[in-house]
Amino acid sequence: MKPKTCDQNPSDHSALSNGEVSDVFDFIVCGAGSSGSVVAARLAEDGCARVLLLEAGGDDAAETVTNPGQWPLNLGSSRDWGFTGEPAPGLDNRRLPLSMGKGLGGGSSINVMVWARGHKEDWDHFAAEAGDEAWGYQSVLRYYRRIENWQGEPDPIRRGGEGPAYVAQPHKPQPIAESLLRAASTIGIPVFDTPNGEMMESPGGASIAELRIRDGKRESMFGSYVRPLLSQPNLTVLTGALVTRLTFDGKRVTGVEVLIDGRQFRLISRCETVLSLGAIHTPKVLMQSGIGPEQELRAHGISIIQHLPGVGRNHQDHLAFGCTWAYKKPEGVGGGGCEAKLYWKSDARLTQPDILQCQLEFAVPSPIETGLDTPEHGWTMFAGLAQPRSRGRMRLSGANSANPILIEPNSLSEPEDMAAALVAVELCRDLGNSEAFAPLVTGETAPGARDRAGMVDFIRRSAVTYWHQSCTAKMGRDEMSVVDNQLKVYGIEGLRIADSSIMPRITTGNTMAPCVVIGERAADLIRAQHGLTPTREDSQPV
Repeated sequence: MKPKTCDQNPSDHSALSNGEVSDVFDFIVCGAGSSGSVVAARLAEDGCARVLLLEAGGDDAAETVTNPGQWPLNLGSSRDWGFTGEPAPGLDNRRLPLSMGKGLGGGSSINVMVWARGHKEDWDHFAAEAGDEAWGYQSVLRYYRRIENWQGEPDPIRRGGEGPAYVAQPHKPQPIAESLLRAASTIGIPVFDTPNGEMMESPGGASIAELRIRDGKRESMFGSYVRPLLSQPNLTVLTGALVTRLTFDGKRVTGVEVLIDGRQFRLISRCETVLSLGAIHTPKVLMQSGIGPEQELRAHGISIIQHLPGVGRNHQDHLAFGCTWAYKKPEGVGGGGCEAKLYWKSDARLTQPDILQCQLEFAVPSPIETGLDTPEHGWTMFAGLAQPRSRGRMRLSGANSANPILIEPNSLSEPEDMAAALVAVELCRDLGNSEAFAPLVTGETAPGARDRAGMVDFIRRSAVTYWHQSCTAKMGRDEMSVVDNQLKVYGIEGLRIADSSIMPRITTGNTMAPCVVIGERAADLIRAQHGLTPTREDSQPV
């Protein structure tokens, strides 16, 4: 079977060494994370195209994946790419650990499982940058109605009830989560029934979190989208397959080179190749394939296919500063430990929240540079920057796939970020030291009372990342843009990008749910171009 409009005539081909996987496909999707799983499933679901989904990591069967409470055990394991940022002057030259999921499901298999859809202003900004209202908030609401299997109060405008992605709030949140809502209310922050409805159209608020946990087990995006289709003969999923380069015929991508068990293979895509490798590996593969800043690529002896100076630039992430309180006695931990969220503004003049606070129901150790002790039993509120102004970049260290990419987060390099961080930490302390928490805690252990200089020092030394790397191959229309409104790479045929790297700016809140929208949008665009059946009648017009 083949897509109606793919009329190239591939040459004869051999099989891979296992004798099961042919090396010619209609579509190759690189990366089985929160976007790639969606793209592959949507392209394969009607049976009219041969789809290959490549994943460098392994399966998702481990207890540390399926058990929501064990997610921290994946950090630093074989399920984590384990990237580390270059020394950042704004962090007293510390190097941030930058975890990223490696394996089926990608980040959705090792994250905290929070479903956060992004603010209305995020999506309207995407639409403005792309020059395409199909990326705007009203359009994206239609995607979320398609995506979600929402277990809460019906909302026919904002929520979906029959999609593949199970989304629910905890049935009985821990007392510490309920305390956050009471504390927010006492200082004038609105409390909402859900964080993903009206709250993300407003200046902000507090709510019990929505999670990707079903019957006590994590649900990854691979599990929701791809696993139900694994019996289809037109869908192949290959693990342990590291994508190293794109292959070309002129400026048309013809497929990929992959490393499998130490051997290099070339796989052909007759119609399109989709990069869904995340905001670090996607620009790395682009640059090592000859797509990126010409001067940098030539310095590494890489032949130029297409000069795109924005590849690897515009790196963004959510930073967080852990404020911790000691419990009077041990308290329970629900789900993955995050059952309450808060979004607010550091400045009332802003058009959307720029503060992201995620409550964890256990005490998270501060970086050793802070010199702070961690209570044996306690809880931590991560006071975070939802809309950082600082911008980082990716640089190659060499032309070969084994050469690591250099990640320069450039964190806290803009003064606006430090100003917002100071407000975020003080807001966190106001909440945690309020009467709402008094029955549960003995007192604050981090950051503790400090003058302004001491608080700045705490912020620089305590900053960690939410692991929401994004924006390194952004969608837009200026000279630093890498993809257009249809996610096609400028100057290249047969190649799209569908992952967090295409975000013009980072979304407000956890990035898993927006990555699913990106995957759905990419699949719609590809299906329309190649004559495949639309996903559903209510799918967004392309």
